[in-house]
Amino acid sequence: MTKYGSFPGARPRRLRTMPAMRRMVAEYRLHPADLILPAFVREGVGEPVPIGAMPGVVQHTRDTLRKAAVEAVAAGVAGIMLFGVPLDEKKDAAGTAGTDPDGILQQAIRDVRTEVGDDLVIMSDLCLDEYTDHGHCGVLDSAGRVDNDATLERYAEMAQVQADAGVHVVGPSGMMDGQVGVIRDALDQTGHEDVSILAYTAKYSSAFYGPFREAVGSSLKGDRKTYQQDPANLRESLRELALDLDEGADMVMVKPALPYLDVLAKIADAVDVPVAAYQISGEYAMIEAAAEKGWIDRDKAIMEALTGIKRAGANMILTYWATEVARAL
Repeated sequence: MTKYGSFPGARPRRLRTMPAMRRMVAEYRLHPADLILPAFVREGVGEPVPIGAMPGVVQHTRDTLRKAAVEAVAAGVAGIMLFGVPLDEKKDAAGTAGTDPDGILQQAIRDVRTEVGDDLVIMSDLCLDEYTDHGHCGVLDSAGRVDNDATLERYAEMAQVQADAGVHVVGPSGMMDGQVGVIRDALDQTGHEDVSILAYTAKYSSAFYGPFREAVGSSLKGDRKTYQQDPANLRESLRELALDLDEGADMVMVKPALPYLDVLAKIADAVDVPVAAYQISGEYAMIEAAAEKGWIDRDKAIMEALTGIKRAGANMILTYWATEVARAL
């Protein structure tokens, strides 16, 4: 007993005394199997094309994409989410390159499936924005608005060609009402009952998407506020969640991650299916830019951000650092 008596008897600092102690009592741990690598493949290029706003990330050639997939497998990464970047001259109002069996994304799916088989969960972005000349996630009506139901017909076609190419999981990201149900029906009716759906359940209209639009060569005119969620709303995400689950979603996602950890936590508490979060391009760019300036410790900031996403409830995290972090882990 000291001159202060027995106070304080409870000393939480005892469990922070050394690295081995902190490691032993850690409540959450990142694992390579938590991680999914988003990857871009660009049609018609002979060398990878660096993405200026995302240092270290490239638009792959088909050959370098295969190499990236092999590296991800070796590092223990669980999955890869593929985005196709077609030639500009192939873009049109209906995004027909997205449903071409020989389109760049379908070629990439086949390439990766041939290279790594079932050792990596191969996922595909199921959306029209990369393929339309107006850059929206759906087809437009005569007034220039995104036509929800006409877009669903295009999504059903996309689901079929992506599944035919060998994808394991489709990721409908367009935020059209009813998209999960239509895609589930399309997959089931074409003999693809085993292809899973990772629903972009809570996808917000975010300022943090900027670098991504460079990555996919977006032709967007205007914004996506009429179909992506308003950042001010949380309960709306729970409504979207109920609808996606009712329509047959196998997994659900929150995008972006860090600005919406409260949404992620609410959804994780509410469901009994796997929950993903997408650490998007703007989140990546901020850390890389601040680290380049010497303002933060890059590696520690990456791990802290990913651990925060895991702590909020994500079973899976899409991150451009997936292979790097998996190696470090």
